[in-house]
Amino acid sequence: MKKSAVLLLVLLSTTSVAAAQDGALQLTLKEAIKITIEKNLDLKAELYTPAQYEADIRKNRAIYETHLNLNTSYQDFAGYSPTARRTTDQKTLEITPGASQLVPWGGTLNLSYQNIRVDNNSNVATATTGTTATAAGPYWSSTLLLSFNQPLLKNFGRETTELGIRVSELSKGGSLSFLKSRVLATVAQVCTEYYKLGSFRQDLESRKISLDLAVKILSDTDARVKAGVMPAMEILNAQFGVASREKDIIDSEKSVRDQVDILSQLLQLGSVADIIPLDTPGKAPYTINEEDAVRRAIATRPELEELQSQLTVAELQTRVAKSQMLPSLNLTSSVGIAGAGSTYGKNVDRMGSMNYPVWSVGLQFDYPLGNQAAVNDYVKSRLKSEQLRTQLDSQNSLLATEVRIAIRSVHSAYKQLDVSDRGRLYADERLKAYIKKSEVGLATNKDVLDVENDLATARSNQIKAQLAYSTAISQLWKSTGELLEREGITVDTEKSDNLYQAAR
Repeated sequence: MKKSAVLLLVLLSTTSVAAAQDGALQLTLKEAIKITIEKNLDLKAELYTPAQYEADIRKNRAIYETHLNLNTSYQDFAGYSPTARRTTDQKTLEITPGASQLVPWGGTLNLSYQNIRVDNNSNVATATTGTTATAAGPYWSSTLLLSFNQPLLKNFGRETTELGIRVSELSKGGSLSFLKSRVLATVAQVCTEYYKLGSFRQDLESRKISLDLAVKILSDTDARVKAGVMPAMEILNAQFGVASREKDIIDSEKSVRDQVDILSQLLQLGSVADIIPLDTPGKAPYTINEEDAVRRAIATRPELEELQSQLTVAELQTRVAKSQMLPSLNLTSSVGIAGAGSTYGKNVDRMGSMNYPVWSVGLQFDYPLGNQAAVNDYVKSRLKSEQLRTQLDSQNSLLATEVRIAIRSVHSAYKQLDVSDRGRLYADERLKAYIKKSEVGLATNKDVLDVENDLATARSNQIKAQLAYSTAISQLWKSTGELLEREGITVDTEKSDNLYQAAR
């Protein structure tokens, strides 16, 4: 996977993040999304997961590093042979540098240069005279050997050799898909909370309009009562109307402040006096083909990408587990040259002459009777693969259902827009009629305030319908996986790789 774990490049053509006015932060939706992507701590925390898998990838690739080795030993042996009637004092020094390299097909290539110095001082007793003689002095022996060991059945092949590397790469890709799903959900949440704050502000303005009307009615009523053209009880109705609307404003202001806190927490803004959304929900009709939307969701949803990565890992492990049920049959081979001499120089000269070749070839076979460990590892791995395939099929079905529900929500919310617009218009005209009736004494203050309550409810329904429509479209784009593309957001590996490099 070329793009495997994580920079979040927000390709947004926008101005600076916000403008402050009287302590309030003014934000467009794109700016709010940009701030969230850059500052959200949960998303930042997820960047560390692909960075850790990058460390695993490089760790597992280290199997191909060349290993240098050096073996040294010294032995001093002193003994007596009764049959030969001699004492033996032999000193042996061995120095063997070498190197080994793993090859992709599972074999190991070894190069060694063995140097042995033997100092054999033996006192040998003669049978006739009883005197002693000293055996030959020290000598050198060297062997330059190239050996190769290759599994022929079990552990054969690149797939088995590089299992750890491929699992780490696929796991990194899966962690990126999980991060992408978190980003997708977070962006959808930002859209919802942003427009919700705007709708709460609209509702607050609507409540203020209602209060202004109630205050005007109270003022007019007070004047009429003093003039003796209206009974005093109407003042109580007008005062009750003002008090109830003041309560509504208090509740609405609390909702706005709570929503400011929710949005600022999501955007990690810390303590902010106020947030002013500059964008309003759109009301344009939105149409989409259901089959196209389902296909797009199945092709692009990160949850499916993550499950597919897990399935690919399980299938790879199943194939390797199957190969582990084979007998162990290893080819061993070596070729080299040897030399010996009383001095190291003569020893090297003889070895360089290549008159003393050394070679070997052989097979090593091993197979446990029953082989239950390997068999059950394979069975478990197959069951894991089948489980993931079932989960993938289930997720495909769930996503298709989610898309269909999201499409119906868009259609329903759009119809509610028309209904709420007409309701608002009717309620507005109805209030105007009752105000005229009140002016000629055909309607009481209670009648007017009740009708105004209906208008306030109609305005609230209109605001809620606009919020529901914008939210439904955002949820549809989330369900089809296209929300990030529409907002110009891509997920790749640069930032997580930078975290890895910084930790080295």
